[in-house]
Amino acid sequence: PEDKEDIFTTRACPAFLVFESTAYVADMTIELPCRCKPEDALSVVWYYQKYLGTQNSRVLTDFAGTAVLDSSKVGKDLALRSRFTIRLFSLLIFMVQESDSGYYVCGTPSGEYFYGYEVDVQLVRHVRFNRSLVQRIGAQEASTGQTKPYRVFTSYWPWSVCDRCDVRGEQTRVGLCYVMSQYLQVRYLRQSSNVISCGSAAVPLSFGLADGSHGAEVAVQSCHAPCLLSPTTSPQQQALLDFLAYAEPNSPRQPVYYRNHPAETDLVLSCPGATAQQVVAWDKGPVPLYRSHYMEGQRKSQRVFIDSRQNLHFQPAHVQDKGTYYCWLRGRKVAEIRLAVYPHMGRLRRRDGFASSSGRKAANVDLDSQATVTAVKCTGSTSGTPTFPLSSTRLYVE
Repeated sequence: PEDKEDIFTTRACPAFLVFESTAYVADMTIELPCRCKPEDALSVVWYYQKYLGTQNSRVLTDFAGTAVLDSSKVGKDLALRSRFTIRLFSLLIFMVQESDSGYYVCGTPSGEYFYGYEVDVQLVRHVRFNRSLVQRIGAQEASTGQTKPYRVFTSYWPWSVCDRCDVRGEQTRVGLCYVMSQYLQVRYLRQSSNVISCGSAAVPLSFGLADGSHGAEVAVQSCHAPCLLSPTTSPQQQALLDFLAYAEPNSPRQPVYYRNHPAETDLVLSCPGATAQQVVAWDKGPVPLYRSHYMEGQRKSQRVFIDSRQNLHFQPAHVQDKGTYYCWLRGRKVAEIRLAVYPHMGRLRRRDGFASSSGRKAANVDLDSQATVTAVKCTGSTSGTPTFPLSSTRLYVE
């Protein structure tokens, strides 16, 4: 077979360093390709600046052009330098956070810059249920009745698949905040000349959108989808299996996980094998935990809720929360979690029969040791580099 075309031999880097403006919702895994580089550059490094023009730049690389990271061990609480990897010149950031917003540029260790991005990571600030969710573009009007020089609107992604099959389920879709205006700064590449994400630096500060009140939205609606047969099983074969009682049951056996947790402490349940981009549903025994009641932010005093990453939270867990929980992935149950919540006694008090010092020492046992916690700590270093210039250090124009 013929070799694939090397795009780097046909695409020249811009002489003037501009930034491709991109927007994402928090907790996603994102990929930033290095869209151009000179042919003689066999590896790239990535630079990060929170604000353009500052002296505090970070180098996201091991200076060999690659970084190896196990994405299954990545948590959002880790620093940015512990949540990225470089593969085939592209920068991958796992579980991107609002604090990761900023400028990313691929280049060389010597400070030659090839291609840049402005990344706007938006938190989910609103959840909408059972409403008309056509793409909304609403004009912003001042109290005087005069139209402002911009419009803020939400652009929605397609609906997800139904999170349960053969029973009533829910489906979601994410909407990102955008601004339409003729007064945007010109240094930022975008799909439309007068539209950019709300958190972009191309939006003039005079618009007043930097107060943190604008962000992403999640829309939720009910759905009902049938459980499809396996593509390798024909209807005739399935009918024969049903007749012979060898058919897969309606609720096939899932892997069983056991979790012990002390009461009156916070607990988070995650669906094994799920990623932030996949839709997960939760049941407690036969009772579905629908987002319309358990989505984070529904009520101020919400002890049990589902967050935007599809995790089930207990803040705190009570003894009555013990039971069997099921999580659904791609419409089917994939895991059974048997949760035991035991009274949190801390250290045993002095009782009769333990009056001696040896007895008290034996009784001084921390019951929290029943819960095993594995912590992975990734460390890295930062390096100050010059700020991104208005023009590339060298020109690569064919």
